[in-house]
Amino acid sequence: MVRLRLDLGYDGTDFSGWARQPGRRTVQGEIEQALGRILRLAEPPALTVAGRTDAGVHARGQVAHVDLPGAALAELDRRSARTAQPDDEPGAGPAVGVDERLATLVRRLGGVLEPDVRVHRVCVASEGFDARFSALFRRYAYRVSDAPGGGDPLRRREVVWHNRPLALDAMNAAAARLLGEHDFAAFCKKREGATTIRELQRLRWARDADGVLVATVVADAFCHSMVRALVGALLAVGDGRRPVEWPAQVLTRAVRDSGVHVAPAHGLCLEEVGYPPAEELAARAAATRRVRTASAVGDAPLQDE
Repeated sequence: MVRLRLDLGYDGTDFSGWARQPGRRTVQGEIEQALGRILRLAEPPALTVAGRTDAGVHARGQVAHVDLPGAALAELDRRSARTAQPDDEPGAGPAVGVDERLATLVRRLGGVLEPDVRVHRVCVASEGFDARFSALFRRYAYRVSDAPGGGDPLRRREVVWHNRPLALDAMNAAAARLLGEHDFAAFCKKREGATTIRELQRLRWARDADGVLVATVVADAFCHSMVRALVGALLAVGDGRRPVEWPAQVLTRAVRDSGVHVAPAHGLCLEEVGYPPAEELAARAAATRRVRTASAVGDAPLQDE
């Protein structure tokens, strides 16, 4: 078996999230079907992803891995051979290397997949690499416009319009109180057996050149709906409906608060997944599989936005 790393992006608008679901169009389902078709596999291969995004959430820097039989890549040799010159002898010319095979795979995926999902790069994964468990951090961005007349219609699929002016300083003051390792149960949809303890490494707002507010959110991992719930709480501070202290007070109670409204999915984008050096990948994956508890802090199993 050979493990491949895939770097990809997608517009989440028309997908029912990342995870494969019967009868629904999902990112995982589309890529798995494309790989199975291109490599002529009896069954589509199973992808493992760094961040399982919800319906409507986008990704620019998503990472996945897939385990394939070594012989599966030979199918790409046959396709490359069809472009050989008519006068070439059978077997003539240099043997097709792994890099060339994988470059062919990227091109083929570009021809098979719909334009709203793209695999930018495929490579043989380093030893010990696991797209999900080897990750050190995930970086999301959430984009909001508070322009009085509404946001740019050409960016309506990636920028949420908020119909009240937002105070950047107040939002950042509230965000700073949420940093660090906490039980984020108040901002997560509880799932049976899943921990809600996370290390929030960065949460800061800035206005870009077009006046759009962009929240950069970085953590070791995120529990379900965590980023959008945090954004919803901070928007309530930014428009004056809640005091700066309120999100931290909600966090401390560690129970889901009905006052926290989850922000719309389409403003959220997975921008980057960070990994350690190659020699540390296996150790990181092993550490991440250990379950966190409130009394013994380790590294969390992943259950993402």
